[in-house]
Amino acid sequence: YGGAAMVDEQLRRDVMSDIVLLKIIGMRPVIVHGGGKAINEALSHYDIPVEFKNGQRVTTPATMDIVREVLGGKVNQELVAAINHHGNLAVGVSGSDAGTLIAEPLDPELGRVGKVTHVNTDYIERLLDSEYIPVIATVAAGEDGGFFNINADTAAARIAASLGAESLITMTDISGILRDCADESSLIRTVRVSEIPALYKDGVITGGMIPKVECCAEAVRRGVPKVFIIDGRVPHSIIVEMLTDEGLGTMFIK
Repeated sequence: YGGAAMVDEQLRRDVMSDIVLLKIIGMRPVIVHGGGKAINEALSHYDIPVEFKNGQRVTTPATMDIVREVLGGKVNQELVAAINHHGNLAVGVSGSDAGTLIAEPLDPELGRVGKVTHVNTDYIERLLDSEYIPVIATVAAGEDGGFFNINADTAAARIAASLGAESLITMTDISGILRDCADESSLIRTVRVSEIPALYKDGVITGGMIPKVECCAEAVRRGVPKVFIIDGRVPHSIIVEMLTDEGLGTMFIK
């Protein structure tokens, strides 16, 4: 969960109510979120410089403190409150809780940015079995005893696979994979993982979409049957994707 659907208050309310609806009709949704915009605002407030390398936030120990505060506190609790407006259904979870996400350094140059080494789903499954909706902030416990900042798409892919999820939905600010980025009607509705290298070669998937697509492919390779990229700017896009034959975005399959 991210992009405009997280920042725009009306879209956020719509997404949370849609997730409650999925819960009511018998699904077991799990939300995994980041919060890059809120983190940037907090870092600016404390005059801590923002630096990125290869699309990843350089996370110093001071930055990591802010990441934990913003993701596990502000952003997570806003989402929990938005769901609980419809009934006390949501529980906020930090990925470091109960060793849910364990990580090691991804790259020394990135500081406290982590690579997930283990997912322990016990706590999440207990919440699901108790009829709660887990809302997971992507902070991991470090093998070194500290904390790590985890890319939300990466964390979602690993959590979905470890839970044996039926599907993974990634909300973005584009309509899906477009064969022609200037033509919305060129949406590719289904992509087999084996076709992804050719889409890179043809320049269909470029820039910031590459790591997102890689996470989708990783989830499929790890056993998630269907993985979607959908446009979170479209009201009720989750409902349309999950409950109609047409859907809205791009579906990745094995």
